[in-house]
Formats: sequence, C-alpha cells, structure tokens
Amino acid sequence: MIKLKIKSGDIVRVIAGDHKGAEGKVLRVYREKNKAIVEGVNLVSKHTKPSAKNPQGGIVKKEASIQISNIALIDPKSKETTRVGIRVEGDKKVRFSKKSNQVL
Repeated sequence: MIKLKIKSGDIVRVIAGDHKGAEGKVLRVYREKNKAIVEGVNLVSKHTKPSAKNPQGGIVKKEASIQISNIALIDPKSKETTRVGIRVEGDKKVRFSKKSNQVL
C-alpha cells in the first residue's frame, strides 16, 4: 500500500475530470481504494424509500468518492495547488508544501 499525502481535513482542488476546478475539504480518505470524499464535489443523486428516519423519501444528494490522483492540495500561503513532501524534524515526520516550504 502506498503512502498517501492527502489526509482528511485538507483543503483540495480537483485537477482532472468532470468537476475540474472545484474546491472542498476532504471528509474521508479510503487508503485501500486510493479514493477520497471531498465536500461539495462529485455529488450523486440517491433515490430513497420512505422510512422512519426520512418519512418523505425522495431524491437525496450525497458526495461520492473521487480518485486521489485527480485532486491536489491547496497551499495555505499562496492559495495555489502544490505538491506535498515529507521530511523529518526532530523525531517526527511532517508534511510540507513544496511551493512555500511551509509545514502543513
């Protein structure tokens, strides 16, 4: 399994696919599938039957997963997409932005 450099809580931009240019916060990362769920991106319609929780039923919009290779982290300093590096500071590994060299 490869080391993923995007974690939940990161702000990312979609760089390929139908939702190219959209930005959002990573809600969940699926390491075994190399996919992530990004808030407000890749919305799909799910038809639901009436139930006790949702007595009306109907069509519900929810986020679907998107491939990790199609999203890029946004640099907090310059607000542009950046690559992520990992370096050792003291006895801890930290992620840093390759554009601004700032610890994430």
